[in-house]
Amino acid sequence: MSDSQDAETSGEVPTRFRRLLRGPRPEAVPTAVGTACGLIGLMDIVFPRLRHSRVHALAELLPGAVSSLAAAASIVVGLLLLMLAHGLKRRKRRAWVAAVGLLPIGAAAQLLYRHSVAGMALSLILLGVMVRYRAEFAALPDPRSRWMALTNFVGMGAVSVGVGLLIVRSHPDTIQGHPSFGKQLEHVLWGLFGFEGPVDYRRGADYTVGYSLGALGLLTVATTVYLAFRPEHPAARLTPEDEERLRGLLAAHGHRDSLGHFALRRDKGVVFSSSGKAAVCYRVVSGVMLASGDPVGDVEAWPGAIARFMEEARAHSWTPAVMGCSETGGEVWTRETGLDALELGDEAIVDVADFTLSGRAMRNVRQMVKRIERAGYQTRVRRAAELSPEELETIRRAAAGWRGTDTERGFSMALGRIGDPADGDAVIATAHKAAAEGAEEGPYGDLKAVLHFVPWGPDGMSLDLMRRDRSADPGMNELLIVAALRAAPELGVKRVSLNFAMFRSALARGEKLGAGPVLRGWRGLLVFLSRWFQIESLYKFNAKFQPRWEPRFVVFRNTRDLPRIGLAAMQAEGFVCLALPRLLRRGPRPEPRPCAHRHLADGHELRQAA
Repeated sequence: MSDSQDAETSGEVPTRFRRLLRGPRPEAVPTAVGTACGLIGLMDIVFPRLRHSRVHALAELLPGAVSSLAAAASIVVGLLLLMLAHGLKRRKRRAWVAAVGLLPIGAAAQLLYRHSVAGMALSLILLGVMVRYRAEFAALPDPRSRWMALTNFVGMGAVSVGVGLLIVRSHPDTIQGHPSFGKQLEHVLWGLFGFEGPVDYRRGADYTVGYSLGALGLLTVATTVYLAFRPEHPAARLTPEDEERLRGLLAAHGHRDSLGHFALRRDKGVVFSSSGKAAVCYRVVSGVMLASGDPVGDVEAWPGAIARFMEEARAHSWTPAVMGCSETGGEVWTRETGLDALELGDEAIVDVADFTLSGRAMRNVRQMVKRIERAGYQTRVRRAAELSPEELETIRRAAAGWRGTDTERGFSMALGRIGDPADGDAVIATAHKAAAEGAEEGPYGDLKAVLHFVPWGPDGMSLDLMRRDRSADPGMNELLIVAALRAAPELGVKRVSLNFAMFRSALARGEKLGAGPVLRGWRGLLVFLSRWFQIESLYKFNAKFQPRWEPRFVVFRNTRDLPRIGLAAMQAEGFVCLALPRLLRRGPRPEPRPCAHRHLADGHELRQAA
């Protein structure tokens, strides 16, 4: 070995030794603690009771009630530790406080009932680690409502019944007779309420089963009451002051991003940079802090707003993510935060000066528009401020009535309202057709279709909403898009942002000559998924207007977060709804917001038109 190699090796040993002395990285501790907490909780529930040990012999000297109570405590503590494991992984302070209080009880139950010194030692070791790294568990609570109490009651009730059946069957040698499953289930249900059931036991096992079932019932009631009466932490909402500040930033810098106006959704929260010259709007969904589009405001101040966003995410241990940012926005996000970016799709943008219905490429659109115009349809394109309150109300009701889903969709590219006095610059395109002579008009008069555009700076507009009467002729969307593009010069609009097409580049490259097997396979999967999600049909619909394509990106922390971010995005957009069934909701059905995700318009018509 050379002198240099020997010196290098001798330097490595102390370095590695110092790393061992320092222990694990603090940021990795919550994940390890959460996992260990879940395993110990599982052990408290299912670990068998040891026999023929010294601890067992000593425990037999204690009164039988002690062993029965320890059994109940072991099961309840195990369930609670399982429930707290996820919160510990997310560094939640309240989960840490609860786990520190439960672990000593679990350790005592391991010793008194399961007679396991090893189990007791593991619980105490985990307790020591949690106390040693208590500073790592400082995350604030998530937004929440009292509906969590009902969810907990249903979920914990089901778990209690399942665990109760296991408890009833865990003493087969002490059961008298052969009770049926129905009798066992009846015994569990009575036991959860603290009463004796129809199953009889020998040798004192009825006390152990009874205390355990009663403890499960008490746990269900206690957690439900706690969730029902704890203070609410409502989700962040856009205040009037925040909205006024955002409108000021959009007036100065709104031309940069076609999605900027969607930051004014009132179900979003906002963080501003310290200078107040930039802001990031977001919503928290299932522990994901989901921003959309680029930051609003001066590009030079974006880093300050992004830093505040990341501080908020760290304070609550939320997973940060950005949906639909531009290439410039993605570069700033990744540079300032160390996050990663992945191309999500492309936005279709039409330059008004270059748009024409002439030429072979526009033949299908041209023929469809002429056919609909010959059928007697007329179009009107106006600023929202030009419409009367009565007409705006009719449009709102029609858009809500024509919505194809029970759940309102939209988050990143939808405003969530029509006709608000503050949105007078929005553009509304409508299609009308008078009823035939002697025929009755529909509930919305001669109105047959609606397109709603929001401002994109002083000289642009972004498509927000596409709705039509299902009984109207196909092609309403094409008719109104063409009408809006024709009226754009009079409105001072030079560019129009249409729909967002997910995975557009993969679909376009995959159908070209010479595409490889991987790309063809990926395109085939997207085409298959298009049966449920408007992927291919939306791309083809947009392509008919010969737009230019601007890529949009999703920004994320690491690859393993992508499934969680995807689920949160689908919840935010309205694809996945975790709300209670309509039959269980209190009060009358709320009036739906007349807006849908702009790239998820009438799917039937898009498929037909494509």
